[in-house]
Amino acid sequence: MTELSATHFLLLSAALFIIGMVGVLTRRNVLVIFMCIELMLNAVNVSLIGFAWELHQLTGQIFALFVIAVAAAEAVVGLGIVMALTRRTDTVDIDELRQLRE
Repeated sequence: MTELSATHFLLLSAALFIIGMVGVLTRRNVLVIFMCIELMLNAVNVSLIGFAWELHQLTGQIFALFVIAVAAAEAVVGLGIVMALTRRTDTVDIDELRQLRE
């Protein structure tokens, strides 16, 4: 059985972050973009936990709890904005929302 190291955590974190980044850059649905941002924040959490695991300290886990709190606040504010825009425009497509500027 192999021992877990920081490399394993960082590879998983990098994969999750890249998937989230590609989702943010390619998707047009605002809700999917918010989910991809949450995925990117969770990738940061995995790396923080990995470093805490490697160094045998709780500091990374404490920072991960703060990131979870920020992600929850971001989700609440973001979904509130999405609900307000949906009521106004009846869509969650970014291309349609960009037309509001004109």
